Order: sequence, then structure tokens, then C-alpha cells
Amino acid sequence: MKMPSKKTIQNIAFMAFLALLLFSPIGTFVKVQINRLLAFSPKTIAITDQKKLSTYQWQLMDKNGKTVSLEEYKGKIIFVNFWATWCPPCIAEMPSMQRLYDDYQDKIVFLFVTTDSFKKANSFLVKENLNLPIVQPVSNPPLEMESSTIPATYVVDQESNVVVAKIGAADWNSDSFREKLDILLKKQ
Repeated sequence: MKMPSKKTIQNIAFMAFLALLLFSPIGTFVKVQINRLLAFSPKTIAITDQKKLSTYQWQLMDKNGKTVSLEEYKGKIIFVNFWATWCPPCIAEMPSMQRLYDDYQDKIVFLFVTTDSFKKANSFLVKENLNLPIVQPVSNPPLEMESSTIPATYVVDQESNVVVAKIGAADWNSDSFREKLDILLKKQ
């Protein structure tokens, strides 16, 4: 029987390494760390390109089973993040969101929207030492906040303008993003 060549053995080892990286808990850790390294401060949308929310008739359920409507928050700054426990970019940006939430929770409405069960999402939050207010969608979000990719984060200002629409991980606790929020808050 012929022995495999050195190149074949190297290729097999490389494929095994890639499989380990992509499909194991170690791989998830690596993907989260890479996403954190690549996360930059989100940009605001140019005023001429901003869209107004077409509706506030979006129903959400909180962890206590209470249904809330986006309508309740009309006229306030709303930070909406779509995420999941299995999503490495979502996990990567959560610590920066927690720090932002810690400082702005009494000034801005935060909605962390997941389709994961509350049990699974709460277990994740406890494990990651996070206390973000999670909700589940009961109806479809406004068209301006629909995305087939997560994480997807939107900031709506007091006049119903979508001023941030970020797909992918970002550093939400950056000085530049905090400055943008502070400018929006001064408009109140």
C-alpha cells in the first residue's frame, strides 16, 4: 500500500484544523474574538438618506409575557438590536452594548430582539454577565428595520428618522457613537 504524500497529509491536517476552527466551541471563541477586533464605531446615515419609520405598529413581548408596542416609545430615541445566542458577531458586540446600556438606559429605549426562547436567551445573558432587556417579536418590524442578517442594529431618533442602520458587529461603546447619542439627546 502506497503511503500518502507529504502534501496530502498537510492538506488533511489543514482541513481538520479548519473544521475545528469552524465547528467547535474553540472556533466560536475565535470567531467572536475576530469580530471584536474588526468591530468599528457605527456610522450615522446622512440626513438626505435617512428614512422615517413607516409604522410604529410593531408588537413585542418581554420576558414576563407582557406585550409592548413600539408605539409606546414614539418621540423617544430607540436603539433596536436583532441578535441570537448562536451568532458570533452578535456575541462579539454584546459587551460594548452592555456598557452603552449601563450608561444610557434611563435616556434611551433599548430593545434587544431575539427569536431564541427566553430560557435560552436568559441563560446566555447570565453566562456572559449581561443584563440587557430582551424581547421577542410578536409581529413583523417596520420595513425600515427588516434584515435577513444578524446582528442588525437600528437607532431611531425622536422624529422617527432611522439615523443608524448597521448590519454586522460594531463597537457601540465608542466615543464617537456616544457623541452621536449625546447630540440626539440634546434635541429633546
